[in-house]
Amino acid sequence: LEDQLREITEQTPEAILTEIDIDTSDHKQMGLELRSLKASLNAMGAVNLAAPEEYAALKERIDFLKSQSEDLQKAVDDLKETIKDINIESRRRFREMFDQVNENFMNVFSSLFEGGEAKLLLTESEDLLNAGVDILAQPPGKKLQNINLLSGGEKALTAISLIFAIFLVKPSPFCLLDEVDAPLDDVNVVRFNRLITGLSYDSQFIIVTHNKKTMEIGDLLYGVTMEEPGISKTVSVEFKEAESLIA
Repeated sequence: LEDQLREITEQTPEAILTEIDIDTSDHKQMGLELRSLKASLNAMGAVNLAAPEEYAALKERIDFLKSQSEDLQKAVDDLKETIKDINIESRRRFREMFDQVNENFMNVFSSLFEGGEAKLLLTESEDLLNAGVDILAQPPGKKLQNINLLSGGEKALTAISLIFAIFLVKPSPFCLLDEVDAPLDDVNVVRFNRLITGLSYDSQFIIVTHNKKTMEIGDLLYGVTMEEPGISKTVSVEFKEAESLIA
């Protein structure tokens, strides 16, 4: 090597070294960096030859989960939009039904009381579906007031008016009434019976009652008796047949 170096440079190795100015501080710094890099390399441990395959598998899993997350978010957004549409439609239908019930209430009330006025009012609320309902009534000769301020008979007749106002929105083939005439006096029972008779052309009414005047408007009467203690027995009378026998 010395001969080759001498042939190339035409100088001895010793002469060449004397011409090179070596900075000992840089040399030490390079040594420190070299040792640091070796330490970092050793800390990394053995090379994982399966890393590319593992990376590909993890990336595929991440892409799948990301796709699932996007699908779920879209489903949530669609569900929120559906709920919004349902709420809008619910409020529209509620308002429509409320107005119809309110109109029926006014008409039935006036019919039962032979005059007067009644109406339903929604209480103040930010959401129509959460609003309460106030029942206001004005029997003939009295002022418009809350149902709670009416007499017992007036309350009963007003409540009956509201029941039939709701019933008339979508009348059913038959209607069962259980002693609704119990709190009514004779005058109001006659009004109640007149209302039932008028509605019976479109619906059948099954009425549980102890009032003789209400029994008189029925086509068929069923009674429950107890001939022996603890043993009930039913009897039935068809008024048209009974009237023909009497005649």
